[in-house]
Amino acid sequence: MSLLEVENLTVAFRQDGQSVRAVHGVSFTVDRGETVALVGESGSGKSVTALSTVSLLGSSAEVQGSVTYDGQQMIGADEARLRQVRGNDISFIFQEPMTSLNPLHSIEKQLGESLALHQGLTGAAARARILDLLHKVGIRDPETRLGAYPHQLSGGQRQRVMIAMALANKPDILIADEPTTALDVTIQAQILDLLADLKAEEGMGLLFITHDLGIVRRVADKVCVMKDGEIVEAGPTETVFADPQHPYTRKLLAAEPQGAPDPVPDGAEEIVRTDHLKVWFPIQRGLMRKTVDHVRAVNDATLSVRAGETLGIVGESGSGKTTLALALMRLIASDGGITFDGQDIRQWSTRQLRRLRKDMQIVFQDPFGSLSPRMTCAQIIAEGLAIHRVDPHRAPRELVAEVMEETGLNPAAMDRYPHEFSGGQRQRIAIARAMVLRPRLLVLDEPTSALDMTVQVQIVNLLRDLQRRHGLAYLFISHDLRVVRAMSHKVMVMKQGDVVEAGPADSLFDTPQTDYTRTLVAAAG
Repeated sequence: MSLLEVENLTVAFRQDGQSVRAVHGVSFTVDRGETVALVGESGSGKSVTALSTVSLLGSSAEVQGSVTYDGQQMIGADEARLRQVRGNDISFIFQEPMTSLNPLHSIEKQLGESLALHQGLTGAAARARILDLLHKVGIRDPETRLGAYPHQLSGGQRQRVMIAMALANKPDILIADEPTTALDVTIQAQILDLLADLKAEEGMGLLFITHDLGIVRRVADKVCVMKDGEIVEAGPTETVFADPQHPYTRKLLAAEPQGAPDPVPDGAEEIVRTDHLKVWFPIQRGLMRKTVDHVRAVNDATLSVRAGETLGIVGESGSGKTTLALALMRLIASDGGITFDGQDIRQWSTRQLRRLRKDMQIVFQDPFGSLSPRMTCAQIIAEGLAIHRVDPHRAPRELVAEVMEETGLNPAAMDRYPHEFSGGQRQRIAIARAMVLRPRLLVLDEPTSALDMTVQVQIVNLLRDLQRRHGLAYLFISHDLRVVRAMSHKVMVMKQGDVVEAGPADSLFDTPQTDYTRTLVAAAG
């Protein structure tokens, strides 16, 4: 008997008096010590299938079929039994850590709650276990992070905290929903190795949900390919990768960002420059809040981006990539020179900067956190049009429909709300919101991290096409070195706030000059 058995699972949601089917006839098993991967594009039903295992879909879901854990039926089980299983026997790593972590509780308190509930650990014993977990998932100096709140951590650090919470009680089954989405390549490799070690040591079963086929090839024993709520192909990973039978599987395997951006035009004007930029955050202690030290987020960063040029910024989570971008856009305080379109803007007031905001836009890493849940897709995308009076002679909905088509969204869905879209679709809404203003500089902070492989290719091609037609300058932040290489003319490598290497993309990837860059390239390969 398998540890987890799913048989003929069908899930539909009641919506506006109708039943909308999300999953149909799904069957698979997960044995002890086995990794099963669910692969497919956003909206294919992967996460719905996973949530069905412990009845986490809510009252609007109509679930049929069978899900058994260790021989016990989970569909229709009483709430007391489900509470015992959730987080203890079957544990989850969710896709979006910012929406899963409590913004009002410190990291220590959130990890401690799970340990107290399921293991009875409190006080010094709980703290020791928490420090061990944070160290295992790759958080540097975990002692200094115990009192931190989710908003004080980078996206990758928040994801690692989620992984630590999921592993805290040594579950029998770990369901990992895009667990490495926000992680840089070196930490991604560490986490995958950690999960493999835990699986071997504890006999843990692993249900791994991802759009990254490279990860599937590395970690999975079996793979189930999902499309439109159904499993279209399943089998041993090596067999499926070597000889895919379904056209959709072949399409997924062929999807990888390729090529390079067009050359920067001769004489292209410089859009943005920083000179010896520095961002230090004070560490204050005592009754008088005296500054005793600084968190050196960015040290002495100098860069330049021209019209039609992309500068890729890579490095581990917490290395200062996003902080550098926010400082460049004057969204946080910094020291050093910042020049935009030939003008020194470092001393500009908020009022002076307001007229530049249309020309410098940003796509944030966590789309769910940056989209208002009370606004429709059309309202979110169109919000900047009225503020900046972009193309006032055209109807806003016409412009919204146009940019939605460009970013791979169906304009018919413009009146839906963010929670009605998948994670990848929400990321595309965030991209469309920035693109509709046709900025001169676009900061892209992990813009493809939540997207499946086929959509990654579409977005890369879209961004290159827009750059070609409009001469856009991109600051492209990503941990996916394949995407960075396909997008970037120049690359800057950061580590703990320092720029350790910078240069043309091809030279940096083919002949890296520093040990750290070589480590990044090797981990991505």
